[in-house]
Amino acid sequence: MIMKKRSSSLYDLTYSDLKANPPKVVILPWGATEAHNQHLPYGSDVIQAYEVAVESAAMANGSGAESVVLPPVPFGNNAQQLDQFVTIHLSTKTAIVLLEDVVKSLTAQGIGKLILVNSHGGNEFKPIIRDLQNQYRVLIVLIDLYKMIPDLISEIFDVPGDHAGELETSLMMYLSSGKFSTNKAGDGGRIPFAIDSLNKSGIWTPRPWTKSHPDLGSGNPAAATAEKGEKYFNALCSELSKVITDISDAEKGEIPYL
Repeated sequence: MIMKKRSSSLYDLTYSDLKANPPKVVILPWGATEAHNQHLPYGSDVIQAYEVAVESAAMANGSGAESVVLPPVPFGNNAQQLDQFVTIHLSTKTAIVLLEDVVKSLTAQGIGKLILVNSHGGNEFKPIIRDLQNQYRVLIVLIDLYKMIPDLISEIFDVPGDHAGELETSLMMYLSSGKFSTNKAGDGGRIPFAIDSLNKSGIWTPRPWTKSHPDLGSGNPAAATAEKGEKYFNALCSELSKVITDISDAEKGEIPYL
């Protein structure tokens, strides 16, 4: 039976609301505060993670799930971008403590399922999640937004890019109702490492962002449109809502919820 879609954001809910419909799964959007080329706002990652999480959870709740979305974490790992004005870096040490406090709070309330919606490529949660699941009786599911629906991404976008490129710019155009454009944008080009062997597949070191990406973007946003952003947003939320529903319905003892 399809139920009426109800609010999924903790910003909109009261204690009475939650008492009447206790959440079975809690969703934590996690972004970053950083420059996005010359044309998108510093809060782009936060906006995207939160808006996708809220819409996806509302869709899932409309199908019978019991989920709620926490306020987003606005800071991420930006150690290589601290030469950019007001970029805020959250160290891995701080992220571990922050996420553990969230898990500790939820488990004390009998909530054993947490979905982490990550929209920033610099964030790395897998080792933290492994440790927390070893310590607490909780299922933590990591959603890396831009790794979802890869086939549709290649269908919708010519060259998606990985930071303020066509994909992210299209999504922000849609979410902002056309507020942002590519008028001030650079082409998102990258200057390769001077040490040639470090440019090869399977070899990694952090990019000194401002030197590697002079306009602070990665990927050309020129072909971005709000229509592409809307198509991508709807597809992403549809896919994520199914994950939320499945996790909400999961019973203790079902692998991997042990």
